[in-house]
Amino acid sequence: MPNEIFKTKLVVFDCDSTLSALEGVDELAALRGPEIFKACEQMTLDAMEGRILIESVFGNRLEKIRPHREEVALIAQHYIDTMEPTIQESLAQLRNNGWEPAILSGGFTQAIEPLASLLGISRVEAVPLLFHSDGSYTGYGEQAPTTRNGGKPEVLQRWRKEESFKTIVMVGDGFSDLETKGTADLFVGFGRYVRRPKVEQEADAFILSMAELPELLKRF
Repeated sequence: MPNEIFKTKLVVFDCDSTLSALEGVDELAALRGPEIFKACEQMTLDAMEGRILIESVFGNRLEKIRPHREEVALIAQHYIDTMEPTIQESLAQLRNNGWEPAILSGGFTQAIEPLASLLGISRVEAVPLLFHSDGSYTGYGEQAPTTRNGGKPEVLQRWRKEESFKTIVMVGDGFSDLETKGTADLFVGFGRYVRRPKVEQEADAFILSMAELPELLKRF
């Protein structure tokens, strides 16, 4: 199929609780014991359900965890181990129908890239972690758009402008994904792992399996 056909349509996936069952930051927090895990899990939940701003917790969670590079590599493997079971076949069908897949996530670049590579997805925007030469944590990419509310719509606008995509679809489970409604041509809520009432109610469409997606997008 001509390459220009693939450039007309972009289907964008969140990663955590969408392409994988994991919430990566919570998995890292669990390595620090139950107290830090509970605190970080609650912050993640509040941000994903829109009760607090993402930027109010993003750096705070990481400062509590201070993940080592080797721990992030461990989480990367867990993403693969808990990959959404129908995504590979669904991506094959989507590609055959002219869709280019991408990942847009508030998760961590180094943890997500191995899963993206396995799925053949080269367009990935997430948050890079920064490490000293010994692998210890030194910070994160504070300017990454997905560290704050409103960042995902900005990225979609940039991709549309840079690549001239005629159609963009966003698929995700959380409030930051729902924010893309109106910027994306279609926002598809995803509920296999977590069914968030606000997302389910306000999404243009709502699915429980990636296997439903190719048929849903046939109208484009």
